[in-house]
Amino acid sequence: MAVTADTLDRVVTAALAEDVGAGDVTTQATVAADAMGTAELLLKESGVVSGLDAAEAVFLALDPDVRFEALVEDGTFVEHMTVVAVISGPLRAILTGERVALNFLGRLSGIATLTRSYVDAVAGTDVAILDTRKTTPGLRLLEKHAVASGGGRNHRFGLDDAVLVKDNHLAAAGSVRAAVERLRATTDLPIEVECDTRAQVSEALEAKVDAILLDNMTPDELVAAVAHVQGRARLEASGGVTLDNVRAIAETGVDEISIGALTHSARSLDVSLELT
Repeated sequence: MAVTADTLDRVVTAALAEDVGAGDVTTQATVAADAMGTAELLLKESGVVSGLDAAEAVFLALDPDVRFEALVEDGTFVEHMTVVAVISGPLRAILTGERVALNFLGRLSGIATLTRSYVDAVAGTDVAILDTRKTTPGLRLLEKHAVASGGGRNHRFGLDDAVLVKDNHLAAAGSVRAAVERLRATTDLPIEVECDTRAQVSEALEAKVDAILLDNMTPDELVAAVAHVQGRARLEASGGVTLDNVRAIAETGVDEISIGALTHSARSLDVSLELT
């Protein structure tokens, strides 16, 4: 997925307001207003690059005369100590934007890299790795872009673009059937229901839902659920997924595996900006 210019503008404006405030006191005092320079964005460890558009938007927001040359594309795996972009132009803008640009690049590249690890772990199984809504407030679209950069697939972006009936919805509605009937009276969106037990899976099948989220089931329970459903609904496994067990989960026959850790637990990669 591509991040729109409007989204980048909104996110970058907020980040710069937070970091720069009334002005970069240090840079304004030590760097001449007409000083020009060149710097390299360096990925100091191996990983999947993501966030170059966000980094570029930071510098351009500070000065439209900055020139940003990306040397790779988002989604590219690079080795450590790789220069991924060159920035040239007004030095004040380069130095003032440094930290915000690096924060975006490091954070998003970390998400992309962790996602690629999960995608590689299930290679050959035809299982899709999905993200969730467990994202940093305000950064969801960028973080989901990073998941896509790493080879994952985006689940719903918000509460208005997809239906997922979770345990609390079922408790409020009273049953799977009641929840599904109410939804069908109000929306044409495909319906997915979270199920914790075989009985709930059976009820979901009877209600002819489009997809079933198999929550926190063991591999043996997932195998049984797959055999029970027999292709009548798309199956998504979720809960307790790690790099150690994702392959075993994929081999149960489910269609998708959703992993909140892709966005809530990814470690930022080590990136730096070096003047040349």
